[in-house]
Amino acid sequence: MNHPSGNPRSTVSLFGHPLHPMLVPFPIVGFVGALITDLAYLNSANVQWSNFSIWLITGGLVMGGFAALTGIIDYAGDKRVRAARPATAHMIINISVFVIEIVNAFVHSRDGWTAVVPTGLTLSAIAVALLAVSAWLGGSLVYKHRVGVRS
Repeated sequence: MNHPSGNPRSTVSLFGHPLHPMLVPFPIVGFVGALITDLAYLNSANVQWSNFSIWLITGGLVMGGFAALTGIIDYAGDKRVRAARPATAHMIINISVFVIEIVNAFVHSRDGWTAVVPTGLTLSAIAVALLAVSAWLGGSLVYKHRVGVRS
């Protein structure tokens, strides 16, 4: 069924509002926050910053799982979403970030300095850089290709 406006539709919505864009801020905040707390740990060696990082990564992964699920359903639910040029790259980058952050969670679960420096910090930085690209592509899907936009 096509969206009344003729725009590619979001398959997963609540009262007409697409769920995917409602969920993506949570993992973004979690993963960016983990990078910030990793940097704080690097500069202070206060173990509490490392604890904050793993909590933020874990929360980002949980909410990222929900965001990924809704995004994959939206991707599969309307061929016009898949046809939008940025859609596949957006999905692949987000899946890559999710995998990187799973590895990062295991790295951060170690004890001591090596829980963050250098591998955890590097993984956090790579994930945030990839998120910036993915966010650009996601914005393009909404503002340029009008995915999920009713009008």
